[in-house]
Amino acid sequence: MTPLAAPFPHCRPRRLRRTAWIRDMVAETRLSVSDLIWPLFVREGEGMEEPVASLPGVSRLSVDRAVEAAQRAADLGIPCLALFPYTDAADKNPEATEAWNPENLVNRATRAIKAAVPGIGVLLDVALDPYNSDGHDGIVRDGTILNDETLIALEKMALCQAEAGCDILGPSDMMDGRIGVIRSALEAHDFPDTLIMSYAAKYASVFYGPFRDAVGATGALKGDKKTYQMDPANSAEAMREVAIDLAEGADMVMVKPGLPYLDICGRVKREFDVPVFAYQVSGEYAMLEAAFGHGWLERERTVLETLGAFKRAGCDGILTYHAPLAAELFG
Repeated sequence: MTPLAAPFPHCRPRRLRRTAWIRDMVAETRLSVSDLIWPLFVREGEGMEEPVASLPGVSRLSVDRAVEAAQRAADLGIPCLALFPYTDAADKNPEATEAWNPENLVNRATRAIKAAVPGIGVLLDVALDPYNSDGHDGIVRDGTILNDETLIALEKMALCQAEAGCDILGPSDMMDGRIGVIRSALEAHDFPDTLIMSYAAKYASVFYGPFRDAVGATGALKGDKKTYQMDPANSAEAMREVAIDLAEGADMVMVKPGLPYLDICGRVKREFDVPVFAYQVSGEYAMLEAAFGHGWLERERTVLETLGAFKRAGCDGILTYHAPLAAELFG
């Protein structure tokens, strides 16, 4: 309910906006560096920084450069990194077996980062698409994405990542039952403290295109992901997905994409009151960078305004490629 206010001139809302200090004092939303997770793409090689054409300012990093980025993040106060692999086509197959190779890119990068910067958190994606020659998050047979067979693969993948030392598992596959399977496996293999940030409301969105370029999945994808990712028209369905994942053992939930789904972020926070994260995905970032590049929007203020929108909607944290810039602006 909107509180009753005295009529003008006794009520002048602008009094609370007159100076910077009073605006800060009554601000309803606080954004800080501790809200940020920085996504990084890793690739094979040494001393490598390979720009991603569709993500201006973002590069695929060799493991040694990813370690340097982790140190930069720690110096800036960014608490967590999310690592994603650029997988060579030779390492992809229909079974996605590279996903649970202890020596795959993200597992090696996790160990190297943890050895060099032990205080920083590492989040790893649990999905088969970077390793699947069909480009899907699940195992494909005769054009059908198989749910239960995929769960077996995801369990092996999650355990491998936990053994590598990751702090947060991020199941992003949207297979039914995967949170329960992964949580049970973690408990059974003595990883009770490994967190699960479920991509609980992941929509079949057009905004993922540049990300697929970054991980080398664009040409591999056969068909679309509409049989497992959510219909952008639906909101109540997202609440059911969140409820299921929490009941199965998720510690935190994520909404993806971000800005086009702020209503979902807000509804999840209101209905469940659990830690809620959003991913400001590659397409969102690319649109902003295109506007910055043409001088249509001012970069620093726009970045802070969009990140603030996530917090205002109820998010506890944001995965964003603008994390280093935002951290520098926080000073």
